[in-house]
Amino acid sequence: MNTGLFPFTEEHEMIRQAAWDFAQKEIAPIAAEFDESGDFPRATIKKMGEMGFMGIEVPEQYGGAGMDTLAYVLALEEICRADAAHGTIMSVNNSLYAYGLLKFGTEAQRQKFLVPVASGQAIGAYSLTEPMSGSDAGTMRGRAVRDGDVYVINGRKSWVTSGPVADYLVLFTMTDPEKKHRGVTAFMIEADRPGFIRGKKEPKLGIRASATSEILFEDYRCPVENRLGEEGDGFKIAMVVLDAGRVGIGAQALGIAEAAYEASVQYAREREAFGHKIGEFQGISFMLADMKTRIEAARLLVYQAALAKERSKHTGERFTLEASMAKLFASETAMFVAHAAVQIHGGIGYSKELPIERYYRDAKITEIYEGTSEIQRMVIARMETGLR
Repeated sequence: MNTGLFPFTEEHEMIRQAAWDFAQKEIAPIAAEFDESGDFPRATIKKMGEMGFMGIEVPEQYGGAGMDTLAYVLALEEICRADAAHGTIMSVNNSLYAYGLLKFGTEAQRQKFLVPVASGQAIGAYSLTEPMSGSDAGTMRGRAVRDGDVYVINGRKSWVTSGPVADYLVLFTMTDPEKKHRGVTAFMIEADRPGFIRGKKEPKLGIRASATSEILFEDYRCPVENRLGEEGDGFKIAMVVLDAGRVGIGAQALGIAEAAYEASVQYAREREAFGHKIGEFQGISFMLADMKTRIEAARLLVYQAALAKERSKHTGERFTLEASMAKLFASETAMFVAHAAVQIHGGIGYSKELPIERYYRDAKITEIYEGTSEIQRMVIARMETGLR
């Protein structure tokens, strides 16, 4: 591994290699099958948990691997190179679920909700989006009303990654609608309690093995001790957690782009037309050059964001700008590279006989979830100009 720009260690190389070995031997052979069926890959996810991939940055005392953010993005990159759906499940567990509990949870909450998920014994999820509320969290219609030592929760959540299989969720819902986004509160939800109802499973374009669904709450009674932070802290918690999530999406997009690029290079070396390898034609060679250049630029942004996130553990500083830039550029790179890969492969790239069309379908979601490319541009511009 090149250590010229980033402080990689032997430990980083070991987890990267372990993730690559596992992904190529255990995930790559089944990726097409699970993409076709849309089934949740429980067996491989369980193995990933046993290997420490579901809680890489979580301290060992809470069931995790106790490693840093660079280790996380390196491992996630390799998993996504084999299959972005497995990577999505891994990313949600590590970033959207575990990070928030580590930063804002009580010791009792960490023991109860973090240990089983970080060790791979349970699945975690993050629920912010509603049918009529996405990035504008102040328009949430779900409600949590205090009733003694519990909150009674009612509402409908949408696009919950791992929703059909999650054991625990970080839920964001309204406790004071008049305050809009300042009236949002976060809760730790146990899926086996009455009033928790799993809704329809989404028939998605890509990352199909990563189960996604609606979640309905009908008079769900959540104990006060399961509230994450104070009342009204939910929006702040959600935004801090999304910073971490966007670093993960950057790594996911990088893995997809690398897989599509490597397949294209190999095909350009082997495929012949008009008596030449197609890689000899300028039209193809220039495409490969652009793909490689964008991938390496995306890699720098993703690793830089990982370092910023790691520094924040000690300084408390936000890494919003670095995370948004990494997510924006890496996701658009994944889409650019996957599109070019289909074009280079021609007709066979459009066929399910090869994984190229899956890379194309999987890449698209990285430009949408955890904040669209348009939202990332708004965040970056506002932070740089100070204007709203």
